[in-house]
Amino acid sequence: MSPAQRAFFRQLLEEERDALLQSARSTLEQMRSTDSEPDPSDRASTEEKFSLEFRVRDRERKLLGKIEEALQRIENGTYGWCAETGEPIGIPRLLARPTATLCIEAQERHELLERGHRP
Repeated sequence: MSPAQRAFFRQLLEEERDALLQSARSTLEQMRSTDSEPDPSDRASTEEKFSLEFRVRDRERKLLGKIEEALQRIENGTYGWCAETGEPIGIPRLLARPTATLCIEAQERHELLERGHRP
């Protein structure tokens, strides 16, 4: 991977990380500014909305970890290389999933194993 490509993916990952962090801050501010609802049905609606937000934020928290790992791989020169085979992951796959650690063939094998099939 060329230095320009690494810089492109670093910027892409940093922008995604910043957007996720801003979204989390926005949710936190929204929760802080929400008063307790006196009406039980309004309170239930608010709690359900927050429950959904927490699930979304949990997925985003996991993605943030993957983004930080990908940024570390860019720094140490292993970004874009399959962790299993050592082969290049490929630019199209990295554009679709910048946090990918496996080439498409290795990912397909893992998915087959998860489903209980032999590759």
